[in-house]
Amino acid sequence: MATPKRLYRDSVALLTDLYQLTMAYGFWKAGATDKEAVSNFFFRENPFQGGFTILCGLSALIECLDDFRFDTGDIQYLSTLRGNNQEPLFEREFLEHLRSLRFACDIDAIPEGAVVFPHEPLVRVQGPIVQCQLLESFLLNVMNFQTLIATKAARICQAAKDEPVLEFGLRRAQGVDGALAASRAAYVGGCEGTSNVLAGKLFGIPVRGTHAHSWVMSFDEELEAFLAFAKAMPNNCILLVDTYDTLEGVRKAVEVGKTLRERGHKLAGIRLDSGDLAYLSIEARKILDAGGLSDAVIFASNDLDEHIIASLKDQGATIASWGVGTRLVTGHGQSALGGVYKLTALRRAGGPWEYKLKLSEQTQKISTPGILQVRRYFSDEGFIADAIYDLQLGIEESCTLVHPLDFTRRKRIPKDTRYADLQVPIYRDGRRIYTPPSLPEIREHARNQLDRLHRGIRRFVNPHVYPVGLERRLHDLKTKLILQARSQSG
Repeated sequence: MATPKRLYRDSVALLTDLYQLTMAYGFWKAGATDKEAVSNFFFRENPFQGGFTILCGLSALIECLDDFRFDTGDIQYLSTLRGNNQEPLFEREFLEHLRSLRFACDIDAIPEGAVVFPHEPLVRVQGPIVQCQLLESFLLNVMNFQTLIATKAARICQAAKDEPVLEFGLRRAQGVDGALAASRAAYVGGCEGTSNVLAGKLFGIPVRGTHAHSWVMSFDEELEAFLAFAKAMPNNCILLVDTYDTLEGVRKAVEVGKTLRERGHKLAGIRLDSGDLAYLSIEARKILDAGGLSDAVIFASNDLDEHIIASLKDQGATIASWGVGTRLVTGHGQSALGGVYKLTALRRAGGPWEYKLKLSEQTQKISTPGILQVRRYFSDEGFIADAIYDLQLGIEESCTLVHPLDFTRRKRIPKDTRYADLQVPIYRDGRRIYTPPSLPEIREHARNQLDRLHRGIRRFVNPHVYPVGLERRLHDLKTKLILQARSQSG
């Protein structure tokens, strides 16, 4: 797993925002370290104006939490920080408190690869308030990015239908760790391989690649370059044909294909990386077929995304494999998922829970209080609806879902409708009790989850909205707390 811990071979406790540490210090100074908190990770809108999201990143989070601690180097660095008066920012006793801190939270989460929707609690953290606070930034960093990229990959693979999509984004990704995380997330989302060899080593993702224009340009003649590559790689020969004249390059590729056949090999295909891909692929297919190379695949790249692929297929392009780079690994069209992590309940050790919510002038930014879980209802045909409910309030056998942003929109779930609660236990008192599935298993889970969504939810333009609502009693509690908070504030 390519986590910051593995990449940088160091403690990742400082992979956080400074305000998490200043608040932790404040709790310590106030004698509030015995408080227990519940915080939830969720997002407010599906990315890319889509109808679904693929959850990803939990395994990376787990690896770092398994050995969460502040090491000697972390404490030494924190001791050098100064306030405005140039005095130490943190007292030595607090730093020693951090040094002795051992992870002791309960964490429940929806497994990776699941299709999820706005407002649903995806990860719930319960434990000492200082620890809940310290986990926020790292959790958001890992889960937001990988979920965004897995969702983008799923959309691109959906556009390609049954044709393979390869992730080619290493050179355009946001740094080393971003490139590796993107390769992993893209594989979860449905890509069949990556050009990133380190990602292949770390994750077991199939690696794929051909050659660049510089290979052709380093020879006097294009045909000479093709023949040399075929000689070097007879069992992996896909020729990039658009360095000079694309269709002439295809004709030369046919010559090479015939030579390979004489030697007991075959031309795997050609790659188009520029120009009118629809027209060029159609013409290239004619040339390959006429040359007796009907089994040679036409592979395409060149700033592709789900919309371009869908358009090319509508134009009758004869492309059979797709290489997607920049617009996949950068989440083109949406720079971030926008997931947030909100405090939803608080108590003194052993005391009753006090539910918390954040008010806002924007309705969608008012958080949902409680110790939250998600229940998904389904039938043989697929997923029906999701209920967000509080574990203490419970949920009725025949329940009513209230839309999180519009109380007039409600859905009744009949008794005996089949269901599954989505969050599963990951940690108890800091001890991991969950074994993450393998990456291929996560990828297959994502594929199966998408298959159970109505086609209207999966479409790119004006997708149908999947029903998600607050269980009625939770909605009533939230409304009551909102009214109380507003009456107290004004």
